[in-house]
Amino acid sequence: MLLVAEPLLGAEERAAAVAVLESGWITLGARVREFERAFANRHGVEDAVAVDSCTAALHLTLKALGIGAGDEVLAPSLTFVATINAILYAGADPVLVDIEGLDSPLMSIEDAAHKITPRTRAVMLMHFAGHMADPGPWRAFAEHHGLLLIEDAAHAIGVPGVGSYGDGAAFSFYGNKNMTTAEGGMILMRDPELLEQARQMRGHGMTRTVLQRLVARSPHYDVDMLGFNYRMDEIRAAIGLVQLSKLDDMNARRAALFARYQEWLGPVMRRHKGLQVPTSRSGLSAHHIMPVVLPETADRDAVTATMHDAGIQTTIHYPPVHTLSYYRARAPLIRLPLTEEFHRRELTLPLHPKMEDADVRRVVSVLDKTLTRAEETV
Repeated sequence: MLLVAEPLLGAEERAAAVAVLESGWITLGARVREFERAFANRHGVEDAVAVDSCTAALHLTLKALGIGAGDEVLAPSLTFVATINAILYAGADPVLVDIEGLDSPLMSIEDAAHKITPRTRAVMLMHFAGHMADPGPWRAFAEHHGLLLIEDAAHAIGVPGVGSYGDGAAFSFYGNKNMTTAEGGMILMRDPELLEQARQMRGHGMTRTVLQRLVARSPHYDVDMLGFNYRMDEIRAAIGLVQLSKLDDMNARRAALFARYQEWLGPVMRRHKGLQVPTSRSGLSAHHIMPVVLPETADRDAVTATMHDAGIQTTIHYPPVHTLSYYRARAPLIRLPLTEEFHRRELTLPLHPKMEDADVRRVVSVLDKTLTRAEETV
């Protein structure tokens, strides 16, 4: 089965994990700190905070920025539910926003503007599929309306400028991401003092970590803020350092595979009206996933089943948050027509660095034949 996503792991990651186990120090320590500094340097900022998930990174970012009860945060419905969950964790209210269009499925700045109220404190972008939201318009939008700007950069590790134009940004190292630590996340923030608050909050608000107390030969610490248990461990950090060293090569391979998709899907899109490859208006991408928009009349479930029978996994990114039972019960009247149409027609094809060009050719060929057979039976 050709999978939608697959991590690229090998002997170096294995050796890094074993070295941590042999060291005897496996919880948050020197390797986590090294990983934070390396990640920050790779993204052109001064420092970073490593945590155990992107969800934790989003939550701590919101808390450090002072987002809480009574505040509203503009966010896309076309995202993984963790984006919106984190807003609720902070005690704020998510206000769900439509996308720009089927060709650019990122949050619409026009729809966001219509949904600002006196309670709006922040806007949370999500760089869907790795395509970075256009920095200039969103920075101007946030400054004009006096809003904080937060980047959910789970899909966009390594994109030039990502994580540096918002007031805070959160990254994911989940197993299907462009680089992985199995589970894990990272925080970048514009204000170094707020970043330090996030660092302290990740460990129950304690003023000194276990390692700091060991080095100081003193067991004493204080807790002067509400904190959480969001620490990253040394094993994940060690794997992360290896993966980070390979990130540019892995992202370059993704970009090359995406280019092959665009080239070979070109004739297919001309044959099948409505089939398209969405991107973003910024032109910058980590090519995290490979979504396509199927023709309007296509039966997506039938396409999925046929491709599965041919040994090709496909999936959906994502069921819009406002259509999920918990959120539908909270706000049953929300309608986001472009998001809903994109979801109805979106199909995610395989894209990961283990793929060969021949794999892309096979995926495109099977998709073409599947759509042709479906059209012939109509």
